[in-house]
Amino acid sequence: MDRNKILDEIFNSDPMGLLDVKPKKSSAPNADERLIASFQEISHFFEKHNREPQPNIENPSEYQLYCRLKNLREDGDKVMLCESHDKYSLLKTEKKELKSIEDVFEDDSLDLLDSDSEGLFDFKHTPKETNMPDYVACRKPCKDFVTYEPLFIQCQVDLKNDKRRLYPFKNEQDITEGHFFVLKGVLLYVAHVGEKSNEKGKVNARLRCVFENGTESDMLLRSLSAELYKNGRRVSENENGLLGRLNDINEEDDEAGFIYVLKSLSSNPNIQNIQNLYKIGYSNTPVEERIKNAEQEPTYLMAPVKIISTYKCYNLNPQKLEQLIHNFFGKTCLNFDIFDKNGTRHTPREWFIAPLDAIEQAIEFIISGEIVDYRYDTERQIIVGK
Repeated sequence: MDRNKILDEIFNSDPMGLLDVKPKKSSAPNADERLIASFQEISHFFEKHNREPQPNIENPSEYQLYCRLKNLREDGDKVMLCESHDKYSLLKTEKKELKSIEDVFEDDSLDLLDSDSEGLFDFKHTPKETNMPDYVACRKPCKDFVTYEPLFIQCQVDLKNDKRRLYPFKNEQDITEGHFFVLKGVLLYVAHVGEKSNEKGKVNARLRCVFENGTESDMLLRSLSAELYKNGRRVSENENGLLGRLNDINEEDDEAGFIYVLKSLSSNPNIQNIQNLYKIGYSNTPVEERIKNAEQEPTYLMAPVKIISTYKCYNLNPQKLEQLIHNFFGKTCLNFDIFDKNGTRHTPREWFIAPLDAIEQAIEFIISGEIVDYRYDTERQIIVGK
């Protein structure tokens, strides 16, 4: 029997339609259907808010719809596909012709050209026009470094033993002969300050700076100052010796006592709230011995104190040194009454309100004799030239 005829009879005698199988239709939307569905989300937003989605970065969903609508408008094929579903005419936009810079800024819907936009117009890497000096200092080997090497060794020992400390560099007047500084991590010593000149109201001078790595430079005072402001520190003087002196102390020198700087540890809130309050005084005995009974003495505000700095003095009158310091900071003297255990009122006169680095700088200037060229500016809280 013919096979084809048999199959035809079988298919034709299927009263229950069991053999009538249709190809399964995929339930997944195609690309066009997905595009229309995404556009309808934009239409739903318009229906709900009566406006188009805006580039609102604080609302990620709205910002996403804004970007989607913008993308649709820029694609002609997508516009044609969604046009029949555009009942609010969201795809119909008038293209504005940009004829001027003003038109560009007005068309900046994302505020990319706004003055506050991430420093777009801040030209940080454009070279500045500068007037180069006729002579530029550079480092070279220091031929007599053996003379200065012991000074660097001693300075490092003093720093390790807390006899010297590092402070922020705040004033170019700190750059004087015999002082140490740290520049970009390298210790330097100001061996010589040349003849000073006045350039546009600012003092300048050629220096001889010796570095701990065995080099030296004859840079200008103001050039060193500029570098120290950016990448430097000031090294304090040895707190147990003569400040600013290079000569060694021997048995022929007369020990005259101690100048000290103290900080109050009082629990009195009226004292605790005073910033930069220090006592500057003199003692002919070791300072630790002198302050043992600070809690019982009005001169120490009837409270314990902390030793900040001590200076052992040789070959000078420490009482006069103390008086010079008091006169220098006289306008900042604390006016405060304290009562002893018997209820007697006292007004200590050795407490001053001034930054510690200014106090230490003043002591250095007094010992070197340069104090006559300076005064203390109470408003700016720094030492300035007269």
